[in-house]
Amino acid sequence: MKKKIAALLAGALCLTALTACGAKNDGQTAANGGDAADKTITVGASPTPHAEILNAAKDVLAEQGYELKVVEFTDYIQPNVALNDGELDANYFQHLPYLEKKCQEEGYKLVSAAEMHYEPYGLYPGKTAAIADIPEGGTIAVPNDDTNETRALLLLQDQGLIKLKDGIDATKSATVLDIVENPKNLSIKELAAEQIPRSLQDVDMAVINGNYALQFDLNVNDDAVAAESEQYGSVYVNVIAVREGEENSEKIKALVDALHSDTVKKFIEDTYQGAVVPTF
Repeated sequence: MKKKIAALLAGALCLTALTACGAKNDGQTAANGGDAADKTITVGASPTPHAEILNAAKDVLAEQGYELKVVEFTDYIQPNVALNDGELDANYFQHLPYLEKKCQEEGYKLVSAAEMHYEPYGLYPGKTAAIADIPEGGTIAVPNDDTNETRALLLLQDQGLIKLKDGIDATKSATVLDIVENPKNLSIKELAAEQIPRSLQDVDMAVINGNYALQFDLNVNDDAVAAESEQYGSVYVNVIAVREGEENSEKIKALVDALHSDTVKKFIEDTYQGAVVPTF
């Protein structure tokens, strides 16, 4: 099991050697069984804001007799693989539509145990500072996974930059092929979500996921030229995902209680200043 976890962490490009070692220790504890394993909760998460929020809950969980181990992943693929394969007790990095889509595509038996927060999507300036100044044939980068690309295209539509075919909304998947009007002949560049912030200076503008924006010191309220409507907050809520049938286990109930505490809510509000909005 230790080898399997190490392989997963290598594939996910964990940010620190310390994190990787933590994952190995979690696997060893689980393999050995006993009370230590029963009182250790291992959660996979994106570094920002998810791992930071989890770390804010550690003391609350400690008061309940649990030790929280946080394993950081830098992509959107490996956390669900690791959870589905039993290497994690839960993960916290994705919104509900993404979780449901991946379960359909990959056959994962994963469910939401609790809602946590909403990260408003933003359109960020790159080579061009204002929406009105985007040139004819300009380039806008968007995430290339279907649920997040839909979300990005809806934001561009709300700003009058494109028009999607009738019937496309937050519950439907859309790609550039669903654009029916593009007045400025914009080039919509589909990239892996984690690559977009690094490519910002190569495009006129980019739609960036909230967690990756925060990792690059971008705040939707301060740095974006446009943000998605608040109506999407209830759709794209980030969740705690677990294996089906474990959502009511003692471990998961303790985890959710700690994450829904006043301590964690205050941490989110004070730290992210509206870029991360608690939904509990």
